Amino acid sequence: MNKRTFLKTSATLLSGSLLSAMSDANASPEARTNWAGNLEFQAAHLDLPANANDVRRLISTRPSLKALGAGHSFNSIADTTGDQVSLKNFQEISIDTRARTVTVGGGVKYGQLAPYLYQHGYALHNLASLPHVTVAGACSTATHGSGIHNGNLATAINSLELLTASGESVSLSRERDPDRFPGAAVSLGALGIITRLTLDLLPRFDMAQVVFENLSFDQLEHHLDEIFSAGYSVSLFTDWQHHRATQVWIKSRLDPPSPYLKAKTFFGATAATRKLHPIAGHDAEPCTDQLGIPGPWYERLPHFRMNFTPSSGAELQSEYFVAREHAYPAILAVEKLKDEITPHLLITELRTIAADQLWMSPCHQRDSLTIHFTWKRDWPAVKALLPKIEAELAPFAPRPHWAKLFTLPPERIQSQYPRLGDFRALVRRLDPHGQFRNAFLTANVLGA
Repeated sequence: MNKRTFLKTSATLLSGSLLSAMSDANASPEARTNWAGNLEFQAAHLDLPANANDVRRLISTRPSLKALGAGHSFNSIADTTGDQVSLKNFQEISIDTRARTVTVGGGVKYGQLAPYLYQHGYALHNLASLPHVTVAGACSTATHGSGIHNGNLATAINSLELLTASGESVSLSRERDPDRFPGAAVSLGALGIITRLTLDLLPRFDMAQVVFENLSFDQLEHHLDEIFSAGYSVSLFTDWQHHRATQVWIKSRLDPPSPYLKAKTFFGATAATRKLHPIAGHDAEPCTDQLGIPGPWYERLPHFRMNFTPSSGAELQSEYFVAREHAYPAILAVEKLKDEITPHLLITELRTIAADQLWMSPCHQRDSLTIHFTWKRDWPAVKALLPKIEAELAPFAPRPHWAKLFTLPPERIQSQYPRLGDFRALVRRLDPHGQFRNAFLTANVLGA
């Protein structure tokens, strides 16, 4: 047993040796980073428990723990000066055909889950733009995907189980626990370690995707809802130059087929005749199929395929949610900074997401448009630019994506969440000594 484990644990020698095997035997001697490489984790160890009892032992002996998903966050929301816990060994996937739900372990990724569901005749209502993320991590941070009538990924949660600071297994259900469940579905990792989730399912469906090029922003002034309603999921990409979206991606179900699948024009934009990557000059091979080719829902809803590097890879990301009713003026406000933004930008994506009732969701009680920035990996330049973007968006009460980069003052973020007091009370109840806190949560959500 190493010195660090010995000093921390008061458990038996057997428990100590098990913890050592879970931690140090799996810890890399090299620095660990998130997937984009912009963040080096402070956590000294990455623990890989095999089961719930292993997690309980960690909780009982580690003063500070944070669950780590697939590492797709761009900020320190999943970092800690204590231990990180990966649930990559929690690989349960179990369908309840009667309830039409699926239960997944805390380490399951959407790229694993989605084809399994399709093979068994089912689908999820929404997916993120890339399938490489874990279900638990994506839901905990309100990661969303797109669709004017689609809620974020966490809105599919029917129930969840987590291990709290006391080691107790707590199960919370949308139906049975209406007073706590809305605070737990988007938990930001503050309540405990999520070991499994149960998601609502839809019957399996197929989709096709088409892309149009060069949509004038003028069309958004009077047709924004119509444009974003043109498919089951719609995304606009822009480099902020020439007052236009460079690409419009329309992902449509085939029941019934969308009239836009064979259209040559779309509000003045022209149909692409070749497969495109959102970022100009990038190889389109990693992208999901376009050109109206039919395929399973899980091969069309994401932008990127599971076995390829998503997006650009070496990048930074920021994203702000505004009420959809303010979408067009918010877009114009950001456009004022186009000549400052473009030199540091890879691409911006505009998406819509339906309102929900989850306390810490950026879509809480308002239909939203997101303005998503994929940046070149130059944090000093981006850090200097973000306050200018946030100032332009200030009249529209922006809410940042919890797992991406922002510089908004904590008091402005907190003022956007009317149920924040209830969430803080739930955190105090389940984690009274702050075992699952970290600097990010203390600064932006929970206070000192």
